[in-house]
Amino acid sequence: MKNQRHKAREIAVSTLYSLDFNSELPPSSRFDIFQGMTADEVELLDEEIKLFASYLINGTIEHLDEIDELISKYSTNRPINKIDYVDRNILRISFFQLMHDKDTHPTIIIDEAVKLSQALSNDVSFKFINGILDTYAKATK
Repeated sequence: MKNQRHKAREIAVSTLYSLDFNSELPPSSRFDIFQGMTADEVELLDEEIKLFASYLINGTIEHLDEIDELISKYSTNRPINKIDYVDRNILRISFFQLMHDKDTHPTIIIDEAVKLSQALSNDVSFKFINGILDTYAKATK
């Protein structure tokens, strides 16, 4: 289950990154939720991965304005438009989960964000992401 959720988070970040990079966030119309994956690759995904990735993507998009306001509030030294695309979208799905997924402990959400950052971003971004998410989680206990 843990690896399935991690894979779903990777897919969510990839999709949101693609939309964000192409200035299509929020999307104005229907979009391919599994961007960058072939139909065969999507077919091989476990149903749990598809469902969780869809939940993260759609939930993040639905609450994008609120999430971006929070990122801006907690990222005091770096405006949201100056945060790297990958980091920004890791933060977005993480904030969405921290706000709306009460079944997952904040420590797990933050740990997953750090792992995603270490795998997908530069060497120091995970510290930035950890700091913002940890500060938010402590402020909303």
